[in-house]
Amino acid sequence: CLVRGLGDVYKRQDFIEEHLLESMEILQLVSELNDEFDINITLPYIKPENFKSVESIYNMVQEILEDE
Repeated sequence: CLVRGLGDVYKRQDFIEEHLLESMEILQLVSELNDEFDINITLPYIKPENFKSVESIYNMVQEILEDE
C-alpha cells in the first residue's frame, strides 16, 4: 500500500493548514485523481478535510472506489 510506505510525518502533514494546497491546486489534484484511478470525485467529496494529508486523500479515494 502506498500510504504505508510513507513515514508518519508525511502521511499526516496538513497540506491545508500549511498552505501547501490552495483551491486551484485541489481542483487540479481532483482531476488527476479522477484520471489516475478512473473515479469521479463529486462535489460532496471536495472539502478541506479530504485533502489535508496523504492519508486523508488515500482514504477518500478508497471510499469512492468501494462505493462504485
